[in-house]
Amino acid sequence: MIEENNKRFYFILVGVLIAGNIFFGLNYYNTLQELQTVKNSPAGTDVNGKILDFTAMFVKEVLQAEGEVDFETRLRLENAVRDLKDAEIMAEWQKFVASQTEKEAQDSVKRLLGILVEKIQK
Repeated sequence: MIEENNKRFYFILVGVLIAGNIFFGLNYYNTLQELQTVKNSPAGTDVNGKILDFTAMFVKEVLQAEGEVDFETRLRLENAVRDLKDAEIMAEWQKFVASQTEKEAQDSVKRLLGILVEKIQK
């Protein structure tokens, strides 16, 4: 009788240990897959960095400018926008550059900054 209870106890103990190993093995595998996903997606971080750099340059060189923005600065801004490879930002940038009145330019700047902030938050 005691020997039979010992066998049951050991059988249950081995079953619990096997179930625990399976549980932790699956958790390890899922965590490893998530880690690989994060490691393989530095592109999103790189894009956010480029958007932040462009936004900082835009604020410093355009919004805080004392006078008219010189050609070299406009060229750097244009290259930075193209480097983002984002159609929505590029379209709003083109609207800003093509603005005929101060009101159009202000509205375009508001939309451009809104788009940039949305892209950074993603």
